[in-house]
Amino acid sequence: MSWRGSTDFKDRLFGALVYSLPLIYVLPYSEGVLTQIPQLGFIYVLISPLLSLYFGLNSLLPFAGLIIFFALWLGVVRNERVSHFIRFNTLQAILIDLLIILCGLIIQTLFVNAGLDFLVQLFNNFVFLGVLVICIYSIIQSVLGKYAEIPTLSDAVYSQVR
Repeated sequence: MSWRGSTDFKDRLFGALVYSLPLIYVLPYSEGVLTQIPQLGFIYVLISPLLSLYFGLNSLLPFAGLIIFFALWLGVVRNERVSHFIRFNTLQAILIDLLIILCGLIIQTLFVNAGLDFLVQLFNNFVFLGVLVICIYSIIQSVLGKYAEIPTLSDAVYSQVR
C-alpha cells in the first residue's frame, strides 16, 4: 500500500535499512539454526558492517541500544517531517525488536530456569527463523516501495503513525 504518498530511493533505502536492527538483535538466537543450516551464515556477511558499527557504539557507550531506540523513536517515528513510509517501517522495526526482547524474557523465565534445554533451543530457533522471515519480507517490500503488512503488528503501527 503506498496510498500515503510516493516513495523515492532514499525512503526505500532507509525503510529497508531499519530492519537490520531486528536482525542484529535476533542473532543470539541463531546458534542452533546456523549449526543445522550453515548456508544461512550469509546473514552475518550481509550485516557485518552494521554489526561492527553497532558493537563499536556499544563499547563506547554502555547504553547505545537505548540511545538508538530513543533516537529512532523521537527523531524518526514522532517527527512529522519525515515521510510516512520511513516512520512506518521504523516503528515496525522497533516493535519487532520489542517482540524479540519479550520472547527472550519468556524463554528465560519458562525454560532456562527450569532446565529445559531442548525447549530453549526449539524456541530460539522459532524466534530466529520467524524474525528472519519477517525482516526479509519487510526489506523486500520496502525496496519495492510497498508497506510490509504483517498481521496485527502493522495494525498497531498504523494506529501510532499518522
